Amino acid sequence: MAESPVTELLIDWGKGDRSALDRLMPLVYAELHNVARRQLGYEDPGHTLQPTALVHETYLRLVDQERMDWRNRAQFFAIAAQMIRRILVDHARRRRTSKRGGGAERVELDTQAIASGLDTVDVLALDDAMDALAALDAQQAKVIELRFYTGLSIEETAAALGISPATVNRDWVTAKAWLYRKLKSSTT
Repeated sequence: MAESPVTELLIDWGKGDRSALDRLMPLVYAELHNVARRQLGYEDPGHTLQPTALVHETYLRLVDQERMDWRNRAQFFAIAAQMIRRILVDHARRRRTSKRGGGAERVELDTQAIASGLDTVDVLALDDAMDALAALDAQQAKVIELRFYTGLSIEETAAALGISPATVNRDWVTAKAWLYRKLKSSTT
């Protein structure tokens, strides 16, 4: 079976072909922009980070990757998910410590993304909860990261992690419930 153009370019880039990155970005830019717009949609209306800036910051971090062993599109978006999460957390930390910022960033979570009944959550509390989940079950944390931060499907997440879709679904349900309890207890 022939590789997709994205996968071929990722492999070439991983082998050191910097021009492959230039050809890759137009193919994935729109999807990264949609991911960024979706993630920023969870933020308060006054949030200062724009989707284009988030994509560009992600791009800059991707460019800094030295000789990654890129396997496929799903793995690329898995790495991008980690970068987007880090950028949002770093931005929230900077705002918390700034003179104008003060309070923590609030992120509205899609009730299907984590669990119903939780309206908003501090992005830093979510990051802490994700770190705690990763300490308990790294795979479940990866599933949440891929599904929530980049919107990968069950099948794409399974491909990125090298596990079955049934396992992804089971981890997704379990991790959402765990995060909901953790975040709910941190607000009370």
